[in-house]
Amino acid sequence: MESEAGGEKRFRKEKAKGRKLRQSQWWKEKIAKGVCHYCGGKFEPASLTMDHIVPIARGGQSGKGNVVPSCKNCNTTKKYYTPAELILRDKMGKDIEF
Repeated sequence: MESEAGGEKRFRKEKAKGRKLRQSQWWKEKIAKGVCHYCGGKFEPASLTMDHIVPIARGGQSGKGNVVPSCKNCNTTKKYYTPAELILRDKMGKDIEF
């Protein structure tokens, strides 16, 4: 089990990796399409946020396989849930706790 100090260190490291990834050509090409990964809506590229599919707080990493462009509304609504948990939440019609 990861200690609190170790968890905080990993969290800061992943956030730094995310900031660096946002500066990459790969990310700029992803947001240039202006499409939210979750709702499919079209947005100005500058208004899209970087969302971790598996949140950092839940063990996710800041890498190309775990980040997607998201509109602010979808990112806020997703919170700290994983995709499977989102499906459960939506089917149950309420927030869930694990």
